[in-house]
Parts: sequence; structure tokens; C-alpha cells
Amino acid sequence: MTPRFTPGQLHVHSGLDDMVATARALRAVGRKIALVPTMGALHDGHRQLMRTARRLPGTVLAASIFVNPLQFGPDEDYDRYPRPLEADLKICGEERVELAFTPSREQMYPGGPEIMVDPGPLGGELEGASRPGHFAGVLTVVTKLFTIIQPHYAVFGEKDYQQLTLVRKLVRDLNLDVKVIGVPIVRDPDGLARSSRNAYLSDEQRTAAITLSAALVAGARVSAGGAAVVLESARAVLDKEPSVAVDYLELRGADLGPAPEHGEARLLVAARVGSTRLIDNSQVFLGQGED
Repeated sequence: MTPRFTPGQLHVHSGLDDMVATARALRAVGRKIALVPTMGALHDGHRQLMRTARRLPGTVLAASIFVNPLQFGPDEDYDRYPRPLEADLKICGEERVELAFTPSREQMYPGGPEIMVDPGPLGGELEGASRPGHFAGVLTVVTKLFTIIQPHYAVFGEKDYQQLTLVRKLVRDLNLDVKVIGVPIVRDPDGLARSSRNAYLSDEQRTAAITLSAALVAGARVSAGGAAVVLESARAVLDKEPSVAVDYLELRGADLGPAPEHGEARLLVAARVGSTRLIDNSQVFLGQGED
């Protein structure tokens, strides 16, 4: 269909020009592209995103692997963030990814970025309050990826729920021709949300980290009692584990505005276990119990 692309094979593009040319060629012959943006260190959560994207009809499955420096603060773990590219590409092959975009920092930001995307007020709350500038970096790289790869669909996990919410606002407010699809959190059998940063945890820290998901479950169980009861129950679980340093525990609306008195809401938590910062969240229906 084009000399740049053979269906069913994994094509790895590290250069922007090659990626743009391939995306344009695919669009020219009527193929749709489903993109899974990642920072690599792929795990089962990423596999689920890829499987969701692959089920979209008539699509070419694409994944980007790029550790974005703009979303790391000065005291965060950019330099030690895992970059197992060979293993990541193996997973891409196993999940039948057909396009893998693996640019360098210099290719994405030649000379350093001069233009950034402002995430608005929500970008300074929750994760944004703890990590100033983080979401400007996220939305900037997402905008670049959408421009380069030109996807029809973009698939994101709900574990980074604030990120998902802001990407949806980005697409809406800038009239981008991309449909954003959210995928439920993938968890280990003990409830811990899958994350690339879990690799930093010792066995003892990993056991302590389960407290985050346990707190969310406890809050959801008492959702019929309203917002205050949900937060009190979740906080009580977190307080029992002294090695978990809570950054925030908040209950918000589904769009991360104020929580409603009744209906769908989102319970969010962030905490440090040792030197590793973890986040988690859960859907909660206020005014009614769990199913």
C-alpha cells in the first residue's frame, strides 16, 4: 500500500520525518491510526491499552515510546526513569503494534522548547500542585505527538486520571481531530495499580503501597454516606500505614471539578512510599452503595 509500511509488521521510526511521512501515507489510503502514547518501561497496563486500541475497527496500531523531560520536576526521577527500549519493542511486537515512534530528546525539542501548552487552572491542582509545570509538559508532548502521528484515536489509562481529563479538555478546546479513549486501571491481584515506578519498590515497600488501593476500596464501600464519610473511611486506612506519606487524598467530580452531592465522583490519592511517588484513583457513586 506504500513502500514505507507493510501491514502486520512492526515498523520502528526514530526520526520525525519518517514518522510524519508514514502517517500521511496511511491517511492518504484511508487507514485510521490508533495511538497509545507511553514513556516506555511497558507493563501489563500498557498491554491493555494496546489491546483496546487494536480492537478499534480498521486501525493501524501505533505506540510512542518517549521519556518526556518536560513533565519531570528538578527533583524528580528523569535520569533514573527506566528505558528498556529493546524489551519495550518486544512487547510492541507481541501486541501487534505496527508503528513504534521512538524519538530522541533532541529530535522532539531541538534547541529546547520555546512554546508550551497551558493546561489552565486544573493543571495547577492535585498532581499539578505537587509537580508545578508537569501538565504543561504533558500537554505539550501530547500535542506534538498528535501533530506528528496524526492519530484518529488516542488511548490513555485511567490511572493517570487527571492527565486523561486534561487531554480530553485539550482536544475539546483546541478542536483537535482525535477521539480520546480511557481504559480502566490494570491492577495486580493484591490491588496495586500497575505502574512503571513500581519497579523502584522493595518487597516491603510494595506491601505498604497496597494501602493506596485499599483506601480507595474502603471509601467506595461507604459511598452511600456521602463525601465526608468516603474521605474519612479512606483516610483511616492510609493512617494505619506510617511508611506511606500521603500527598493528597481528594474527592472530585467526574470532570475533576467539585464533587457532587449525588452521582459519579472520583476519589484520588497520591503518596510516597520510600522515595517513590505513586498515584491511584477510583470511581465512586455518591449517595449509593457499591454494586
